[in-house]
Amino acid sequence: MTVFSCSFPIVLKSSRNVHSGIFKELFSSEMKQETYQIHQDTKICELPGIKIICNWIDKILDKHVPVIDLDGDRYSTFQALRGSSWRGKDCDDSRKDIHPGSRPIQSDRDKDSNCNGIMGVDPVSGQPYEDLYCKDSQARGVVVLGDSISAHFHIPREWLNATEISAAVFKPLPFILGNEFNWPELSSITGYMNNTYTNVNHGPMNSVYDYLWQRNRCNHRDYQNLAVNGARSWSVADTIEKSISRNQITDNPVTLFYALVGMDVCNPLTDTVAYMTTPEEMKNNSIITLQFLEKTLPAGSHVFLVGLAEGRVLYDSLKDRVHPIGSLRNDVTYSHFYDYFNCLEISSCRGWMNTNETIRNMTTQRAEQLSNVLKEVAQTEAAKYHNFKLAYLENPVFKVFEHWRNLGRPLWELLEPVDGFHTNQLGQALTGQVLWQILETEYPDAIGPINPFNNKIKAIFGDQEGY
Repeated sequence: MTVFSCSFPIVLKSSRNVHSGIFKELFSSEMKQETYQIHQDTKICELPGIKIICNWIDKILDKHVPVIDLDGDRYSTFQALRGSSWRGKDCDDSRKDIHPGSRPIQSDRDKDSNCNGIMGVDPVSGQPYEDLYCKDSQARGVVVLGDSISAHFHIPREWLNATEISAAVFKPLPFILGNEFNWPELSSITGYMNNTYTNVNHGPMNSVYDYLWQRNRCNHRDYQNLAVNGARSWSVADTIEKSISRNQITDNPVTLFYALVGMDVCNPLTDTVAYMTTPEEMKNNSIITLQFLEKTLPAGSHVFLVGLAEGRVLYDSLKDRVHPIGSLRNDVTYSHFYDYFNCLEISSCRGWMNTNETIRNMTTQRAEQLSNVLKEVAQTEAAKYHNFKLAYLENPVFKVFEHWRNLGRPLWELLEPVDGFHTNQLGQALTGQVLWQILETEYPDAIGPINPFNNKIKAIFGDQEGY
């Protein structure tokens, strides 16, 4: 009888070796939400005290809506657990008609109904500030349907690096867990705050939402990050798309990004190519989502289908570098790391995080096929939708990497050191910059005009009640 086990060829000699069970719990968290299903026993979930826990699990892992949401409008006053880290902060959790992105009720003379911090009446003209500064400003929100890249998956390297670990780096652990190891508040599309976690997350914040808010302060708090770790086109069409909060009559239009940049070709399975999304499946799934959006988004919206990334850069940039878990003795490279996780079948992307060049090339070939499908859908289906304009965008990470190479910098500086798969905080910020430049130059109608009253809004309302 042959006994087979997965192990790092060198690190097992170290007294600081970490048991593979811990690795499986920490690093496979990205796959748990969409690849595996939690089966709840109906009888158990009916027990007093347990039912609420089952409901929480259902909200987070299935419906992807805020756990703490008293009025059911899918906006929360709580930050984590799919709250304001992911969607604009609710300013009245007792009224469903009051939330970010809504059209003001009675011009917000007496109450801020759209949570943008603008309310009241100008004493000189007698006109509501909303009418003066926002009514004709073409206010809009930002939404992303995506995977862990858009959610900004990040595990602090300091947790695994023996030369950096300390009690201080674990202080934000409850917050990180509450956001599923994601940092949407610092992401490239919906980031809204300066990075205050510099001991565990390194780099600036630039995002489409933040640029859009600077362009028009009436857009304050109008963002929705509906990205989910492990999300694929089928899971968006099946459940994730339904987590959007938008009313076609009472809410403002949105600029929405359909950004499934990797997981349709990524899985941890040995026969990885067989489990990738096919071009036909991608076409069908994306059209299902577009049909749903046509029935959901207010008129005047914009939808961008974003192409997949090129993941061969991961191995090419990291293969000989030392992974944080090998930092003490410089004895574990990313090549070791990739092989180990593939052996355990918990890799985020066996196709690209692989020492086998043939498999890496096959994964890129499928990614290019799926991108071409999205491009074709944008061209052939656009005329069918009347509530939004449809367009295709090449994945902005291509321009980000090109820019970084032109600066003479190595690409590993833009990649997450722990998982060796996602873009890090700097990579996210650069992606936000590039994406905004594309919108400004090629799709200005998707971001609206600069609000000439921004300075007056700032002078009167300051930080607009913050976030």
